[in-house]
Amino acid sequence: MTRLAAALRGLTVTAAAVALTTAAVPEATGTVPKANAAVRGAAETAPPEFVALRDVDPTIRQEIRYFTPHNFMGVPVTGYRQPMCILTRDAARALHRAQVSFLRRGYTLKVYDCYRPQRAVNHFVDWAKDLKDQRMKGEFYPRIDKSTLFRDGYIAEKSGHSRGSTVDLTLVRLPGPPTRPYIPGEPLRKCYAPKAQRFPDNSLDMGTGFDCFDTLAHTLDPRVQGRQRANRLLLKQGLENAGFRNYDKEWWHYTFTPETFPDTYFDFPVWRRALSDGH
Repeated sequence: MTRLAAALRGLTVTAAAVALTTAAVPEATGTVPKANAAVRGAAETAPPEFVALRDVDPTIRQEIRYFTPHNFMGVPVTGYRQPMCILTRDAARALHRAQVSFLRRGYTLKVYDCYRPQRAVNHFVDWAKDLKDQRMKGEFYPRIDKSTLFRDGYIAEKSGHSRGSTVDLTLVRLPGPPTRPYIPGEPLRKCYAPKAQRFPDNSLDMGTGFDCFDTLAHTLDPRVQGRQRANRLLLKQGLENAGFRNYDKEWWHYTFTPETFPDTYFDFPVWRRALSDGH
């Protein structure tokens, strides 16, 4: 049996691995919408160009953080009705190409967030304006004053994720058991702490946790060296070879180019029924 075949055989994506823990980052992600950018209203169905990632590549693990309360807000995010990854077909196929390459080397991709409806982004904005709600500060933004989230670009009124070709993801060394679920109310752990002191994640050590509002999460921050830097570069090079572009302030954030919808922001909810083949 080849190494790739063995990896594929051992890569079972369970419901527990799909729906697990934690959060996703507020996203200004450097994405400034063009003046003529279109925002599709509160449509409940996606255009036919959108697909479920699992239908294109069932081996890529999914840990959709915004479906859970383990995120920077501490509550499930509006618009996430199922813990699933939806992307444009072009982006999903490109992710599959990257996955095949990583599997040959003994790794699998794991996505934290994919398409994000505008209603979810609106939820982020409303939360950021409520300066009294800082229940998750101890983990996701320990060194950041919440009043500066808009100014510093951590939260914005539009997100590239809503266009459907952007994904937040990491790498897991196979076989990689699932990450344990987050228990609401459990002690928070700084997202930039050493890996053994952060909330447990089955991914490679990237120097910070996912959605860490901190400059240490910048992809090539010079303070990140050794194995952590090598892991970031492994992810970056593999995804760039498949046509993705990294947002340099978030090691986990990648956009497939050219985007299928470069100027359109969608608002259909994240669940199977929003897709053309949904039931």
